[in-house]
Amino acid sequence: MAATAAAAAAATTRRLRRLERAALQGVMVREIVNFSSFWRSSTFSSTVDPTIYLLAFGFGFGSLVSTVAGYDYIDFVGTGIVATTVLFSAAFPAMYSTFVKYEFQHTYDAILAAPVDVEELVTGEGLWIATRTGVYGCVPMLVAIVFGLSPSWGMLLVPEIAALSGLGWAFFGIFIAAKADKIESFSYWQSGLLTPMFLVAGTFFPLTALPEWAQILGNINPLYHCVELVRHAVFGFRGWVDVWHVGFLVSFALISWRLAIRFMERKLIL
Repeated sequence: MAATAAAAAAATTRRLRRLERAALQGVMVREIVNFSSFWRSSTFSSTVDPTIYLLAFGFGFGSLVSTVAGYDYIDFVGTGIVATTVLFSAAFPAMYSTFVKYEFQHTYDAILAAPVDVEELVTGEGLWIATRTGVYGCVPMLVAIVFGLSPSWGMLLVPEIAALSGLGWAFFGIFIAAKADKIESFSYWQSGLLTPMFLVAGTFFPLTALPEWAQILGNINPLYHCVELVRHAVFGFRGWVDVWHVGFLVSFALISWRLAIRFMERKLIL
């Protein structure tokens, strides 16, 4: 009896520790194995769509406007489109895959039957999506270089910037999925929130061209901070301004992380 009680106490103590490495690895390894079966379609949708935006706006508006905010327009769009890639690679996959896994496939029920809790499940999913996003974020840079963007050492930080921004959007996508009662509900989030944020992020035109109220909204847009960090990484950092951008993205990721965990617990446990 004493041995049984000790084992139960040890198990309870172990489960009280948050974010156990073994549990996170288990969640991520499962995602990697699963990703190997559909990586082509996922990579295509996450990278080709932003590249089309880059080519359409870069050469479309670029034929009418040569420079914007002191940059060649193709360079301006080429650096800004990384934020679009982040949105396409992190928020949207997190929304749909999370909903399908808990609503139709019941994948999360099986995972939670193992020694994994909701916090570890959400964290592992977000980390994996952020890793993919960091890789996908390099694609617009490579395309822009082909069309004339001068390489710089700061470009080596673009994957980290995309991954950090993608981490916040991955958790936000999981939060949206946890809030949704049916998959059709995503239309409200996409059209009412994500699309406006995508357009007002400084990707295709500077925020200074907008009314003051729109500039204020733009400055609380995580995509805007991603755009600014990428541009500064490519063309030159600006000291404390970039520390502010990093701090905003970290705060966004932490808030989204806790929201995702809380609402997924309600969905899966309560």
